[in-house]
Amino acid sequence: MCKISVIVPVYNAEEKINKCLNSIVKQNDKDIEAIIVNDGSTDNSEKTIIEYIDKHPDIFKYYKNDNMGVANTRNFGIEKAHGDYILFIDSDDYIDSTTLKKIKTYIDDNIDMIKFKLQRVDEKSNLLEKVDGPVFEKVTGEEAFNKLYSEDVLLDSPCIYVIKRKLFTDNNFKFQRTYHEDFGLIPLIILKSESFISLPYYLYYYVQAKNSITRCDDYNKTIKKVNDVLYHYDNAMVEIDKMKLNKQTKENAKIFYTNAVVLKINELKEKDRIKFIKEIKKRKVYKNIKPRNFKQIIKRCLLKFNIRLYLKIR
Repeated sequence: MCKISVIVPVYNAEEKINKCLNSIVKQNDKDIEAIIVNDGSTDNSEKTIIEYIDKHPDIFKYYKNDNMGVANTRNFGIEKAHGDYILFIDSDDYIDSTTLKKIKTYIDDNIDMIKFKLQRVDEKSNLLEKVDGPVFEKVTGEEAFNKLYSEDVLLDSPCIYVIKRKLFTDNNFKFQRTYHEDFGLIPLIILKSESFISLPYYLYYYVQAKNSITRCDDYNKTIKKVNDVLYHYDNAMVEIDKMKLNKQTKENAKIFYTNAVVLKINELKEKDRIKFIKEIKKRKVYKNIKPRNFKQIIKRCLLKFNIRLYLKIR
């Protein structure tokens, strides 16, 4: 059995997929398999994929489906994986040539989740930003979440983790078919993990297209993402209450999801803000802020009576 399965969902990525697949080949390691799932591409992505399979049949496995969306495509990849660990790479992006070399010690040590760092680059691989975050040695998943939830802006991105496959299969964890599938799942996986380490290495390259911050500036999709966040918030509250977590971790997890929901207000136009604030108030999210100190008492009150002001002082 290979040590790590790299899952690459592909949709109309003919212009960028070369760099993605080449970065996998450069790992130069027999303990890696790459599962490419073509999610109904209508461009020439398949032609490039076939070329790589012909050259490296020992590395690449190829599946072609009708368009299912990235969430179901990742789930499909997990089902086909044979590795002990899962690594996700979006077909627009790529990984450092030393990635497997740098994480292998921790794989051999049987760590459940291995986190590394991400840097944003342009289409010519020029550095735009190194996204920082806490670095720490082996801890439990609970301890990791408590270190990450208020300090790491990319906590919910699946592409900056190597995750033991058993965490998905044993807990029936699946990405949901929504525009915000990462937000709902990754924090729960962290909380379920028994061991976790956060490394200082910048191993993932997120390719940011020119004049685009998120690779998607469609406001209709923004509305859908915001609604998805409410769906994932509701689900997370149920799942967190099921978990055997200590009191502080449970509170921190609920605060994380609460803040994630409230921050979505800033992405909306005024008419939609009013509707979204009503949905937030219906859920009484202020109850998730436990008054540990005077500042949190104020925050709890503002979440209950004036969410807009809460956003300003947060």
